[in-house]
Amino acid sequence: MKILNSILILLFPFLTSHAQHFKFAHVTDTHIGSKTGAEDLRRTIKDINQNNEIQFIIISGDITEFGSDEELTLAKQILDSLHNPYYLVPGNHDTNWSESGGNSFRKIFGDETFYFIHDGYRFAGTNSGPNMRMGPGQIPRENLVWMDSILAIDPELPLIYVNHYPQDSSLNNWYESIDRLKKHDIRLMLCGHGHINESYDFEGIPGVMGRSNLRAEQETGGYNIVTISSEEATCQERTPDSITHKPWHSVKLHNHHFDQSPNGYPRPDYSINRKYSAVKQAWIFEDKSDVGAGMAYAKNKIVSGNTNGEVYAINAKSGKKLWQFKTKGKIYSTPAVWKNTVVVGSSDNYIYGIDLKSGSLKWKIETQKAVLGSPSIEKGIAYIGGSDGTFRAIRVTDGDVLWTFEGLKGYLSAKPTVYNNIVYFGTWGNEFYALDISTGEKKWEWHNGATSRMLSPAACYPVATNGRIFIVAPDRYMTALDAENGELIWRKQLDDYRVRESIGLSTDSLLIYAKTMDGQLIGISTTAPDMEIAWQSTLRLPYELAPTAIVESNNNILVPSHSGLLSAVGRQSGKVIWQYKISNCLINPLLPIKRNKLVVSTMDGKIVSLKY
Repeated sequence: MKILNSILILLFPFLTSHAQHFKFAHVTDTHIGSKTGAEDLRRTIKDINQNNEIQFIIISGDITEFGSDEELTLAKQILDSLHNPYYLVPGNHDTNWSESGGNSFRKIFGDETFYFIHDGYRFAGTNSGPNMRMGPGQIPRENLVWMDSILAIDPELPLIYVNHYPQDSSLNNWYESIDRLKKHDIRLMLCGHGHINESYDFEGIPGVMGRSNLRAEQETGGYNIVTISSEEATCQERTPDSITHKPWHSVKLHNHHFDQSPNGYPRPDYSINRKYSAVKQAWIFEDKSDVGAGMAYAKNKIVSGNTNGEVYAINAKSGKKLWQFKTKGKIYSTPAVWKNTVVVGSSDNYIYGIDLKSGSLKWKIETQKAVLGSPSIEKGIAYIGGSDGTFRAIRVTDGDVLWTFEGLKGYLSAKPTVYNNIVYFGTWGNEFYALDISTGEKKWEWHNGATSRMLSPAACYPVATNGRIFIVAPDRYMTALDAENGELIWRKQLDDYRVRESIGLSTDSLLIYAKTMDGQLIGISTTAPDMEIAWQSTLRLPYELAPTAIVESNNNILVPSHSGLLSAVGRQSGKVIWQYKISNCLINPLLPIKRNKLVVSTMDGKIVSLKY
């Protein structure tokens, strides 16, 4: 009996560590910057502070409306009035339209992930993306690497995981997180995004989506109080300054032993890569971070950048890394090369000139905010815009700024187009600009008439030909403007062909290729007086959002997708010639390097060389 009592005494702390009773608040989708976001959050925080039973607060993303520095600063100010600790992750509204490329979220809140232990439970949260490119959500590669290390700590404790998105195919790489979590005692997942209270089953893992904190059509907003006991988690909606409603959902908390069960759930299918003999992979390079931009090619080197702030060169023949240069931000700017100098922007507020041969710094230019736009180089002059409302012309040889144009409405995130001595670009302020490349003088400016900046013509690469500028935007309009004076030639929205942000020019300049949201590939006449569909492909992709430009090379029309599938279509036949799946994540700007060679990167850090 003494031995038994001794064993029970020794086991008692472990047995009771999983039997604690505690409550926390689940707040989500606060959307600071929207009409009532700040007021609704202040009301919720006041209510939480008056509840002595709530021990901490989980905030599962979409903290702000657009991820702007102003909105993030205000959100931090409001959240800091909480009396108890709070833990938060960004959502798509914090990262997809962020003027800082997500850098400010990390600076203001300390990180984009969290991990802590409370009363015998581990809590872990990660970013969900999409980061700076429209598409399904995607947990950043560096967050997955972080999960591998952080979940190795205290592996015997049960786990509750937090992400903004539901852990299903609304995330491109949902399986990456689920497969990791199932190696542990995962009990519950919490998310936001849908703005409603909803229960889920994520491949056997119980999931809970919380309502938005916004009031919407009601008089006040709301949040959830989650009670954790030894055997279950209970969710109750709370209306601030009013009532705590009856539990709307409860989850049995137990060890599912997923590590002992076979995974019978679907995963991305790569069998398409065995179907077409016309395309083969020469090499693959896998980054440990996301790759959120395109690449440059010069002197047998592929130059890329990643969201860990690294710019690096890869041998174009072997795929081996040659050198690496580290910035202090994230790279969403596609590098460009002039002679022996790489020009690239970083979210650390600098534009860099890097030696192509050695990777050493040649010059750098400080700006007031992140530089997410990509440079276009014409006759040794780099044209690039930033988030500080300034567009710059930079002499590549020495980094001398030749001229600036200030006062842009919204920030730049795409690559400008140079045509007939004018540089063209859109911003996330619903504006489109044309500047003289010699002086920086504004030639003209066009506004799309939208009130929401989410509809800005800012993500597409403008196409210039036959005296016209063609652009597309999330408002599903294609617009043709006079290149010289900006006058509207035509602007059209077709219900059966919902164009978005992905276009490109045919090699004979007769067609503007456009990918629709329904996965169609069409060709629009570059000379017709109206939006005339002059060509159409048999290609049919699933629902499509990727803003990446379409490229014609070697008689192949190369069509990127948000699910890592690259399609090659014949110009004459309109039929699919070949397809190749690189990953399950968004394809970045394409890089044809020779007549039958192509380098492609995907957002999850894969870079492949293809021969076709």
